[in-house]
Amino acid sequence: MSSFASLGLSQALLQALERKGFEEPTPIQIQTIPAILHGHQHLLAQAQTGTGKTAAYGLPILQRLDPDARHVQALILTPTRELAIQVAEELSSLRPDPRLAIAPVYGGASMELQLRALRRGAAIVVGTPGRILDHLRRNSLDLSQLAFAVLDEADEMLSMGFLEDVETILGHTPPSRRILLFSATMPQEVVAVARRTMGEYLTLRAESTSLTASATDQIAFEVAAADKFEALCRIIDMEEDFYGLVFCRTKVDADAIATRLAERGYDALALHGDLGQAQREKVLDAFKKRQARILVATDVAARGIDVHDLSHVINYDLPGDPEAYVHRVGRTGRAGKSGIAITFVTPPEYRRLQWIQKLARTSIRKGRLPKVAEVLDAKRERIEGEIRAALTHEFDPQLRLMAARLLAGEQAETVVAAILHLAFGAELDARRYREIQELGPDRTGKTRLVVQLGRRDGLTPRRLVAYLEESCGVPPKRVGDIEILESCAFVSLPFADAEKVLAHRSQGGRVTFRKARPRPRMMSTPPPRRQ
Repeated sequence: MSSFASLGLSQALLQALERKGFEEPTPIQIQTIPAILHGHQHLLAQAQTGTGKTAAYGLPILQRLDPDARHVQALILTPTRELAIQVAEELSSLRPDPRLAIAPVYGGASMELQLRALRRGAAIVVGTPGRILDHLRRNSLDLSQLAFAVLDEADEMLSMGFLEDVETILGHTPPSRRILLFSATMPQEVVAVARRTMGEYLTLRAESTSLTASATDQIAFEVAAADKFEALCRIIDMEEDFYGLVFCRTKVDADAIATRLAERGYDALALHGDLGQAQREKVLDAFKKRQARILVATDVAARGIDVHDLSHVINYDLPGDPEAYVHRVGRTGRAGKSGIAITFVTPPEYRRLQWIQKLARTSIRKGRLPKVAEVLDAKRERIEGEIRAALTHEFDPQLRLMAARLLAGEQAETVVAAILHLAFGAELDARRYREIQELGPDRTGKTRLVVQLGRRDGLTPRRLVAYLEESCGVPPKRVGDIEILESCAFVSLPFADAEKVLAHRSQGGRVTFRKARPRPRMMSTPPPRRQ
């Protein structure tokens, strides 16, 4: 098995990888990193989504760039703004020198902020084709000294009609630059683009592996971000023997959630990268011995944890990519035992959940959070069962004497009710819970549509808004996030309005709309066991 060190990466990059918790390179990284570091050829690489493609091209590029240069040295083209943001964040977390500035450039964001970042001098520009073309027309982006041009998710660019724009952009780059084309699939059109733009190139392929989630019951609850903690408490309280991992995004979140759970009376601990080795071992030991039944952890901190018989895995925050989801979910329901994986999803994240479900080839059913009355009923039933089971126990004779004195002259029901109130009154108090806003994607969520007209057809934001209002009955105030590209456009609409627009087209409307492929923010790093 290769290591990152054996691939020729610098000590600074190896330290960055260690900080992020990566241990072993993936197959595409093993092939690609040395080829970019030590070779001079153009590259055509095929590897499925979620196999670490960003690090595969990002690590060697970061090592080969000059931190003292003031011009753009690398351009990374992505089909969507979400991927552009994620790639920029990933590269920023890996860069060996803070002078290597990275500028994300995409539609729907402030042009002024992007102009400022480019004027300051970005070593790497990560962007979508439409906005990159805008900057080239404004002369605010100079690619004349470019060393690397990366086409990420080339097959997606093809399906979204961007390849013509990509070739125009490449026409602004010098002949000396290297082109690195990455694609999950390799249709003939992508190969044709490679031949036209690269001439001779090296082809690399990583063996495709199948993403499979465990045979766990997977449930998604749609909640507002502010209601996640309340939802978590209800799920824990509905279970007779909850023993689970709660995954969240950051170290701060892990500490905050674990603290709030402890304040509410739950046995909960946090596990994250700020803990020293001794603290980490102490936390894990307590969790394995079930002294704490809830462990709140970040993905990086949870790597290498081997805990059996978990009843639940809860995605408090939606994971960044399908492999992270599969890796989390796979921690419950092992060895033929049943387990439950629960994911909290906010309305804006609904499309990302659908994308994860599709690529992970799994079934995530939508659930309904229990009402406060249902939680209290479950608790009462559980308490009653525990008391009935205790009736067969041997008791201290003094307890029996106390019981006899309490029952003398009092109704048995009143005495038992008083005891229950003292023992469980706070736990069964409905005021312990607060109401959770009921959400539905059809009322609050948004979706993104592709319009099969663009700048070359004379389409403008004003014309698109007017068409949607006049032909489809969509009020202008509900139309958002318009992005006009050369040959197509994007627009965000509430689900209900989007359905009206699609229905209008099916009834003979003169403009073609279709749903954009869901492409959320993603981590282009593989699951820990392969790194």
